[in-house]
Amino acid sequence: MKLRVSATMTNAPIVLTLDCDMFSNDPQTPLRALCYLSDPKLGPTLGWVQFPQIFHGLNKNDIYACEFKRLFITNPIGMNGLLGTSYVGTGCFFNRRAFFGGPSSFVKPELAQLGPDHIVDEPIGSQGILEAAHAVAGCDYEEGTKWGSKVGFKYGSLVEDYYTGYRLMCEGWRSKFCHPERPAFLGDIPISLSDVLNQTKRWSVGLLEVAFCKYSPITFGIQSMGLLPGLAYAHYAFWAIWAIPICIYAFLPQLALLHKVSIFPKVSDPWFLLYVFLFVGAYVQDYIEFTLAQGTFERWWSDQRMWLIRGLSSYLFGFTEYILKSWGISTQGFNVTSKVVDDEQGKKYDQGVFEFGVPSPLFVPLTMTAILNFWALTAGIVGAFVDANLDGHFVQILLSGFGVLNCLPIYEAMVLRSDKGKLPTKTTLISTFLVGILCSVSAAVLKLSY
Repeated sequence: MKLRVSATMTNAPIVLTLDCDMFSNDPQTPLRALCYLSDPKLGPTLGWVQFPQIFHGLNKNDIYACEFKRLFITNPIGMNGLLGTSYVGTGCFFNRRAFFGGPSSFVKPELAQLGPDHIVDEPIGSQGILEAAHAVAGCDYEEGTKWGSKVGFKYGSLVEDYYTGYRLMCEGWRSKFCHPERPAFLGDIPISLSDVLNQTKRWSVGLLEVAFCKYSPITFGIQSMGLLPGLAYAHYAFWAIWAIPICIYAFLPQLALLHKVSIFPKVSDPWFLLYVFLFVGAYVQDYIEFTLAQGTFERWWSDQRMWLIRGLSSYLFGFTEYILKSWGISTQGFNVTSKVVDDEQGKKYDQGVFEFGVPSPLFVPLTMTAILNFWALTAGIVGAFVDANLDGHFVQILLSGFGVLNCLPIYEAMVLRSDKGKLPTKTTLISTFLVGILCSVSAAVLKLSY
């Protein structure tokens, strides 16, 4: 709609998209974008110039990992070496022509004045301009037209920014990532865990809608863009699939440890070194990439912890919600992320304290993980001395200890806090009950297997 309204009022060849909570931080930003968009070598196929999404007001350790350095900085730099970076919904200068078909094709809109080459020759406040803008601003205007499918921003996914950029790149458009030292734009971040997880859940559902549609990056994307760009977009599209391995590692080794079953190689086994190499190597690589993007150790720790938290909540619930939607089962629907700062919440956030507060189903698997890992670690340490089997259970004890370390904010919210942001008692009781059922079922399954 905004694209059509701007066409009737100015029809400027460059379109800037910004989230409502973002503001300009550098007056030189338009000039930087124009350097790319006016370059004759890039111009014919350059669809947009993307600036990184950077936030102000982050606390010292960024406890909710809202920077998303890989999403907004590291990955775009890599994709810049291919066909260009993805569109992230804000901080982006578009070539208006890109919304009307590929560089070598053109989809004509139903009104000539909506086309990219139309010249507006009336004052912006004139009666004719205002009437035209009002006419094309209707929510039902695009019905029976190509808007949303062939023209303009693409519909069909909750992550319309990712989907639009992906489809434009499949049409032949290219993009550039511009990352100046001074942030071009700054925005707000959610300061409660519930808002953070609901935001990522919404993204997960939207990305899966693209992953399994007829324009899937694995099939249509690779065919249209090539192998590497297609896989780069598929990396985002299948985000929520991370819920499967994360949930397995959060529950299975711990349940096995409680039942004194070893599922990993012993310390004395040569294969143990492979597990050490993969675990340490993956985290070292992750840390190096994060620090190269000007991150600190404390923020990296928050980032990897939130990746695990999102995997157990946002990705898991997003994956489940997508499956239910695919089966025609009603779900909660679209939730807008709140950016309103409550005084008490803001104070807790500045202190680096997790804000739970409201009872949410998203907190249940997190609390279950915290309880199960604590039980498993305690039982594993006791068993290692009583049964003298540290060699066989060392990896499982290590994983349980790593889980406990990552769950420290949850333990604090469960036991030590009494403020409004503590973990609701109802959530703790439900999680404890479910962990008990899980242990009983796993014991029964183990008994039957023998």
